[in-house]
Amino acid sequence: MSESNKIRILVVEDEHLVRESLIESFQSMGYEVAGQASNGDEAIRLAQSQNPDLIFMDIKMPEMDGIEAARRIQEFREIPVVLITAYESENLIQKASDAGVVSYLMKPPTVTEIHRNVTIAMARHQDRMKLKQLNRELTERTQALESALREVHVLRGILPICANCKKIRNDDGYWEKVESYLEKHSDVSFTHGFCPDCEQTLYKDFLHKDSGKPLKKKKKPTLDDMGNSQLQ
Repeated sequence: MSESNKIRILVVEDEHLVRESLIESFQSMGYEVAGQASNGDEAIRLAQSQNPDLIFMDIKMPEMDGIEAARRIQEFREIPVVLITAYESENLIQKASDAGVVSYLMKPPTVTEIHRNVTIAMARHQDRMKLKQLNRELTERTQALESALREVHVLRGILPICANCKKIRNDDGYWEKVESYLEKHSDVSFTHGFCPDCEQTLYKDFLHKDSGKPLKKKKKPTLDDMGNSQLQ
C-alpha cells in the first residue's frame, strides 16, 4: 500500500458530474487518482492494469453494478472498495460485505465523509489482511499438528501388569499379553526371538555347556566313507 497521503484511488461513477466532483475532492485532499471508469467492466480492467490502493464505486451503473464488479475484482486482487449509493438497506449492506466492500457512502458525499471513509476503508482492509494471514498460519500449524499426531502415539499413565506372567489389565478389566496391548494402543509391532539367557534355559541340550556355543553338526558320510566302512 502507498503512503497515506499518496493513496491511489480508482473512481468508478457513471454520472460525469458526480465523477468529476469526486476526483476534485480526492485531489484536494492529496490523494492520487489512479483512474476513472463509468461502468463495472471498465472498473475491472482498470483494477487489473492500474492496481489502485482503493476503489470508490457507484452501486448503480449500466452493464454491471458496483457490487458485482467489486466481487469480480476480489477474485484476482484484494482491493478495498467503498460503494457510493443513493439508498440504504440491510440486504444491500449484506450483499456488499459478501462482495468484499469495506465501507459505503450516501450520495452526495461531503469532503469530510470522503476523507473519513478513505481512512476507515484502509484500516479495515489492513485488519482483514492481518486476520487472513493469522488464519493461514493457524491452518498450517493445525495441519502440522494433525500430521504429527497421526504419526506419534504415546502411552501415558500407570499400567497394571502381572508380576508373574507380565500380562496387562486393559480398561475392560481383561488381562492380555503385553505385545497385544501395545499393538492396540501404539504404532509398535513385534517380531519374536530369544535372548541369550532364554536360549540357555530352553535349548541347553543343543548348546555347549561351557561356551554356550551351538554344537557343531556331524558331517554326513560320503560314499567313500561308506565304502571304507564296509571293507573294515
